Amino acid sequence: MGEQRIHAGKLGQSQQEEPLLSIRDLKMHFPIKGGFFGRRVGAVKAVDGVNFDLFRGEVVGLVGESGSGKTTVGRALLRLLEPTGGEVTFKGKNVIAMNKTQLREARRDMQIIFQDPFASLDPRMTVEDIIGEALDIHKLHQGAGRKQRVAELLERVGIRPEQMVRYPHEFSGGQRQRIGIARALAVDPDFIVADEPVSALDVSIQAQVVNLMQDLQQELGLTVLFIAHDLLVVEYICDRIIVMYLGKIMEIAPSHELNSDPQHPYTEALLSAAPVPDPTIKRQRIILQGDIPSPINPPSGCVFRTRCRYAIPECAEVIPALREVKPGHFKACIRDDIL
Repeated sequence: MGEQRIHAGKLGQSQQEEPLLSIRDLKMHFPIKGGFFGRRVGAVKAVDGVNFDLFRGEVVGLVGESGSGKTTVGRALLRLLEPTGGEVTFKGKNVIAMNKTQLREARRDMQIIFQDPFASLDPRMTVEDIIGEALDIHKLHQGAGRKQRVAELLERVGIRPEQMVRYPHEFSGGQRQRIGIARALAVDPDFIVADEPVSALDVSIQAQVVNLMQDLQQELGLTVLFIAHDLLVVEYICDRIIVMYLGKIMEIAPSHELNSDPQHPYTEALLSAAPVPDPTIKRQRIILQGDIPSPINPPSGCVFRTRCRYAIPECAEVIPALREVKPGHFKACIRDDIL
């Protein structure tokens, strides 16, 4: 999946090429208003200083518990949500600084597959119009070529072209997600955010959709940010994995290395909870104490320290930097004497 790369230096900076997408100090703070005049009294720090790079043709997984900020990162870097701060550089251009015209042009190369195939497709539009809408916006495949392009896309994702006259409610959940994938591919993007694309599907259908996405990624050379909470799915489809907790990145590593040699206590806990296909093998489950803290008032120092079994007093005083501990392997933890 994607060619082999050397990930070395700061934040996985490749020695062979420049990143297709570079995120620096990305913040997404949602204001909390209160009082008679509706003044700002606080903020939900959904994403708080995220940094990473994506290189052309690779699939990067973004994982973490619910509430960790995964989906917010995906939407903020596409500017479906307006970031509070930071910089998102795509093909050398700052997406955050783009005006509406520039952003529309950039979105031809940046698409998203939404989590819920039941909510993301307009029930009043036929499949032909759902997929063709992007072609109309970007003035691609106009006239007779529009129907031909829609037919080609449907065939590519495993749906018969003659079904383009139907409406979303006439399809199963897995078929709807295939339509969502076809819509994302309609304008030949270079980069796709896949926001938990299989979590709303039956288990029996998940593998089919994951395999379809893997085949399409290899065939088209796509760069994909694959957001999920299932580490087994992420390891299967991704080249690298980014682990998030409470709006911050805890660890970045090649997928096989993250699974076999986690360097951060949070990653260790997540892996211990992942099911093993072999029923004769039992993992020692690490139970995290308490609930994930509120992003309104996150803990001082390391945000994971309140649930970490290795926490020491210094963890409350120092905000750990994301640093390289092995070639291409980064963690945000001050302790090197564990794991």
